[in-house]
Amino acid sequence: MTETRTRSPELRLAAKVLGGLRHDLLSDAFAYRPLARMRTDGALTRRLPERTRERIAWTPHALVGAAAFLAAVVGLSSVYHSGPRFVLETVMTALLPAATVLMTLVRPVGAFWASLAVTPFAAAVGGDSWPWTSSVLVSHLVVMVVVTARTRPRTGAWMWLISGLFAAVLDNIGGGQPWSTTGPFAVFSAVALLLVAVVQIRRDAEREVTVQRTVTAVERDRRTLLEERTTIARELHDVVAHHMSVVAIQAEAAPYRVENPPPELEQAFATIRENAVSALTELRRVLGVVRADDQQMPDAPQPTLAQLDGLLDNVREAGLEAEKTVTGAIRELPQGVELSAYRIIQEALSNTLRHAPGATAKVEIGYVLGGLGLRVVNGPPNAPVKPSPGAGHGITGMRERVAMLNGTMTAGATGDGGYEIAVFIPVPLETDTDTGAETSTCPETDTGSASGTGTGTGTSTGTGTSTGTGTSTSTSTSTDNAAGTRDMKGAAQAAQPLQASPTARTVRMDVVDTMKSTDTLDQA
Repeated sequence: MTETRTRSPELRLAAKVLGGLRHDLLSDAFAYRPLARMRTDGALTRRLPERTRERIAWTPHALVGAAAFLAAVVGLSSVYHSGPRFVLETVMTALLPAATVLMTLVRPVGAFWASLAVTPFAAAVGGDSWPWTSSVLVSHLVVMVVVTARTRPRTGAWMWLISGLFAAVLDNIGGGQPWSTTGPFAVFSAVALLLVAVVQIRRDAEREVTVQRTVTAVERDRRTLLEERTTIARELHDVVAHHMSVVAIQAEAAPYRVENPPPELEQAFATIRENAVSALTELRRVLGVVRADDQQMPDAPQPTLAQLDGLLDNVREAGLEAEKTVTGAIRELPQGVELSAYRIIQEALSNTLRHAPGATAKVEIGYVLGGLGLRVVNGPPNAPVKPSPGAGHGITGMRERVAMLNGTMTAGATGDGGYEIAVFIPVPLETDTDTGAETSTCPETDTGSASGTGTGTGTSTGTGTSTGTGTSTSTSTSTDNAAGTRDMKGAAQAAQPLQASPTARTVRMDVVDTMKSTDTLDQA
């Protein structure tokens, strides 16, 4: 049978107290701990010249040196003898107390024990008071203050208690002389240590508050970033879901547009449709995760740059003078790029309304070969800026949208006191399939034309033309008795450059245009 022994609460408390004493004053008491220089990044010191700040950083060391010099002067003033006795009194009452004060610069806890050790010898040699001579009283008080400031208030309490007990023992040894300095030293040291402890506790509290504010700011920035990414994901869900729906519908309808399609072709289209439907299901699940509980489903398509004029009209009604400038040939861009560009301009104009009341704004849109350029510039505010509620992390959302599209963004103040946001979003070049021509950069692609003619109850003629980098030309003609027969060979030859062109392999699938071209062949 094992008997469990537990200590009483009193013993646990005593063990905890002794453990604190051992940790503060006994463990590594003479360890090397040099005093750090003072920080010079405060509100006043950082305005001073660099050389002056470097000198001010040594202010704590200079104060300790001045205290040591004061202790030495007080000790020398109490020396009245000459000869060998003068040397002994000078060493014991002036030099050793000053040395203990200087020792706090490198070994603070050890300086306290050294000051206690010097006390009885200085009192025995000096003899002006007991047990604390005038120089030792100054030096020991300085040592206790410096050590408390460098460690913690609990260490100061331990030093005050040990010094009081030590002085009481020396009083008993000295016979209780009427000139005892134990009482005055206890009062002065208690007041000094209490002031140091209050200052140190306040400093620690301010440091803790600063740390908490920093952590809170980091968490707020992280939460805002996640919210912006969630918003972007919700908006892009509609774009991706639209494309996947088109893929599923076209894959389901494609086998019915070919007479007697091979089983392999039907199976391939069925597999494409199944994968598209599965992707749509997963997208709905992801949207359910990122959408908030009170988030309403959008009842309108996501905005594009085509609706930018309506946005500018709204901000004009709110009191912001805004003008738009468009350069380059306007063309249709991927929906994700259109949506992000619209949101960036919208957020930039909202920031202008909040932070620059009465200012004017300019919106510049540039369509270039490599992408889309945006620039929103507002002038300085002409009215007092009111505090704006919210975290004010609109720039974070803009950067997230630009980074998602592998673009670049710069934001900063202008020389006249306004603000400028410049964005470039790269957009890969897409070939134009609306004109019935396709340009390909694939060197293996030939240039061909195909025509088909059907006889019977109806006649069908179709022509497909494709332009590429190749130099060979091929022509094929077929005749069928069935009405509305399609020339599949010519359609395949016309679609071959589209499949071979690497620039045409984009997320947007223009299968609808190919199918419309096939309908044109039937109706011709």
